[in-house]
This record gives sequence, C-alpha cells and structure tokens, in this order.
Amino acid sequence: MDIGISRIHYPVTTLGPGKRIGIWLQGCSIHCTGCISRDTWQFNVNITTIDELKKVLNLWLPKCDGITISGGEPFDQEPALSKLLKFLHPYHKSILLYSGYTFDVLKNKKDIKEGNIDVLISEPFDHKESQTKRLLGSDNQKVHFLTSLGKNEFEIYLNNLLEKRLDVQFTNDTVWMAGIPVNGMEEIVEASAQNNVHISHSQAVIKNNKE
Repeated sequence: MDIGISRIHYPVTTLGPGKRIGIWLQGCSIHCTGCISRDTWQFNVNITTIDELKKVLNLWLPKCDGITISGGEPFDQEPALSKLLKFLHPYHKSILLYSGYTFDVLKNKKDIKEGNIDVLISEPFDHKESQTKRLLGSDNQKVHFLTSLGKNEFEIYLNNLLEKRLDVQFTNDTVWMAGIPVNGMEEIVEASAQNNVHISHSQAVIKNNKE
C-alpha cells in the first residue's frame, strides 16, 4: 500500500518524552489559517510504500522511546495510517498522534477505539488562540489519553512548563525544525534577522489580525 510521507526523523526530542521517531504524513485537507507546515498540504507527492517505510523504521524502533505522527493530516490517509499503526503497535512504544479533526469526528475511528494510538491531540490549530500549553500549537487543542501507556508517559510531561526548544536539522540549503515554536515562526525569523540571517518559511503568518 502507498503512503504519502513528508519526512521521517530520529531522534526527535521536542514532540513527546524521550528520543522519538517523528513521522510527518504528506497531504492535508483542513488547511488551518496560520499553519506552520503548509509544505505538507499537497497530496500525491512524496509517495512511498508502507513496506519501504517499515525498512527505515526497523532501524530505529529498537532504540527509540516512542513515535510521534503528525502531518499533514494523518486521518486523510486513514487506510495507510491504520496499516502503519498496526505495524507499530506490537513494539509497545508510546504513539502520539496529531490530528486537526475534532474529537467528535475521530472518537469512533477503529484505531482510536482499539487502542492503536496512545495519546491523541485533536482539534484544528486556531491562530487567534493563546499558546500556553506544552505540545499544543493553540490552547483550543485537546489532549486525549487513550491508553494507560499514554497516560503514564505523558501526564507528568505535559504538566511541565512550555519550552522554547526545537530540534534542528541542516540539509544542504534547508534548515528543518521539529517542535512547536512559541508564536510560530515569527519570533525565530525576527531573531535571525537581527543576526543578518534571513529565513523563508512555509507558515501562513497572520499579523495584526488576532482580534
């Protein structure tokens, strides 16, 4: 089965406890205003197969502390997502999944009811909301502990203070960052400009329009 993958990375230390595998799916139909990952919206690009993805993941799964799945919108590729989750589940590593859909839409999904996801962060990003909670882009988003493993690993972690920390990866002329930057990319771009480093990025930044 094919799956659209924006990128995968290990270790990611800013999207959950420990050293995690980060999997970003490619394609999103929700298109939140101010999304920091507009490069992941397009469908039918960066296509690979579940089997090829498994080969890469098998290198990291024995040593990782957990897996974080984001996008894009994972549930826009629900059949492929289900196959991926079923492959990951036997490793007994905590799986955190981000979705821009509401919990009312997601709560009866088979993978959620069967416990194939340990922690779910739901609801669309809202650029008008405050950002005061760890792992959340905006405070309207909701954390759901779906298994005892998820609750045990994440409950204390989420109560810690919001961090201004990102994982950074350099590839040729691209700087790739993992994490939830406070105030999106605006603060990073402004600080870089003060040091004569000019960054272009994919976020749809909304300025002076947060009333």
